[in-house]
Amino acid sequence: MIEGLHSPAQRRWPRLALGVATLALLSGATGWGAAHFAARSIGSPDLAKVKAALKLRLPKTPIDAINCEGLGGLCEVASKTTLFYVDARAKYLVIGRVYDMEARQDLTAARLLALNPDLLAAGAARRGGGDGDDAQPQTKSAPKQVSLAGLPANGAVTWGPANGPKVTVFSDFHCGYCKKLSAQLKAIGARVEERPISIFGAEARKDAERVLCSQRPEVSLHAAYSGLALANPAPCDTRGLDANEAFAKAHGFNGTPVIVRPSDGAVIEGYRDAAALRAFLSPTQPQG
Repeated sequence: MIEGLHSPAQRRWPRLALGVATLALLSGATGWGAAHFAARSIGSPDLAKVKAALKLRLPKTPIDAINCEGLGGLCEVASKTTLFYVDARAKYLVIGRVYDMEARQDLTAARLLALNPDLLAAGAARRGGGDGDDAQPQTKSAPKQVSLAGLPANGAVTWGPANGPKVTVFSDFHCGYCKKLSAQLKAIGARVEERPISIFGAEARKDAERVLCSQRPEVSLHAAYSGLALANPAPCDTRGLDANEAFAKAHGFNGTPVIVRPSDGAVIEGYRDAAALRAFLSPTQPQG
């Protein structure tokens, strides 16, 4: 994952209610029982022992990858296209989402998108009447250059000074790096064409629709990044959002933000600070 790039499926942090995750105790070789997960300081888990314990307790569950880094003693277990978490002894199993409270990021959502990159446009395919179940996983990376021609105007929210350096950003209002990027773009006085893509799932899509359909989309956009509750406006034509998501899938935009220079379609992925943005959007920047 590129630093400064958020990948997914789900909710803006300020409105997040951290409920109690579903917990289960692995009992014996095949039995599952209710359990209380006792949080405590745990050293670096032995991956081989964790894998061996999982094989013993979940013999029919394929284990594709185990990651015990940066999760406060938990180990993330990938099984095909699903995730769950265990403690260092693989005694307790946690089914739910893990949130980084400092970065305000849904870590589970990010990993789920990495495992299921076709989820990015699955919702758009279903809304368009297509069969999302037949979608093939998107594995290609974003190109270095794209053509923005054909993207509908009603899929974008434009903000910033009219005479500022022009930039197109594919973003998600539940993406912390997108919020940081928005502040940097504001700092350099950029003229931003922001195109929401709901990589963080259904709630992100709902907020994108609330922003797009509001009477003042640019105001609602910044309110969304600030974590303010958005009003439910009258329904409007949201096919532009579908077009954004289809474009993102077609070009391998598997995370946000994605920054595009309209003058030549040059692409950079992930967060950039004001200095880097000025350099990228400078009229003297070599084209192509």
